[in-house]
Amino acid sequence: MSVNIEIYKKVAEELKEKKVALIAVSKTKPVEEILELYNLGQRDFGENYVQELVEKYEQLPKDIHWHFIGHLQSNKVKQIAPFISLIHSVDSERLLREINKEAQKNNRIIDCLLQVYIAKEETKFGLDEEELNTIINNAHNTNNIGSKSEKPFKNISIKGLMGMASFTDNKEIIRKEFHHLKTLFDTYSPFPIHYSSFTILSMGMSADYETAIEEGSNMVRIGSLLFGKRIYS
Repeated sequence: MSVNIEIYKKVAEELKEKKVALIAVSKTKPVEEILELYNLGQRDFGENYVQELVEKYEQLPKDIHWHFIGHLQSNKVKQIAPFISLIHSVDSERLLREINKEAQKNNRIIDCLLQVYIAKEETKFGLDEEELNTIINNAHNTNNIGSKSEKPFKNISIKGLMGMASFTDNKEIIRKEFHHLKTLFDTYSPFPIHYSSFTILSMGMSADYETAIEEGSNMVRIGSLLFGKRIYS
């Protein structure tokens, strides 16, 4: 199935007017379909699997901004550290430390979002509120070493929060979960971490992005609406 160009143009224009960033979720999609959107001006693409992302990065134009939106294993960070634009799914301090280590090796500062668990599903990943608070406090504070102050995550820029709502037809449940994440975002956004702006709230996908935007999202991750569902032979 090829890209639905008409829907893409409509959604892209709608989001542009609302100043909401569009991440085209291209997992399992062939490079030919990604290039279709690229040729229409799309530059931000989201992937869930490290190996697939690396292969696409090698084949596609280098001005694409790649977003990692799936569950990221610490031992695979090194494969995407040289080029990744934004990691949406940081769900532990251990993972944050690994990203910082690999970013330092590549002489980069990697932008990250902290993924918060807001859904009522065991299959979802994310930080609870206590873990979120601990990580932000640890990242915000500096360690005094002798006469110098050192940032614990000096090669990471925490840009905001990400969350996934429950997979349900009950829109009120989805709205409450998004509203809760926006409340958390508003709690931390006045306090820059490492002097970087805490400005991104990534929530909303093909089925619920409109509700997410109503609740304050400024970045949405849309796949099936643009590409259609993947058909396997």
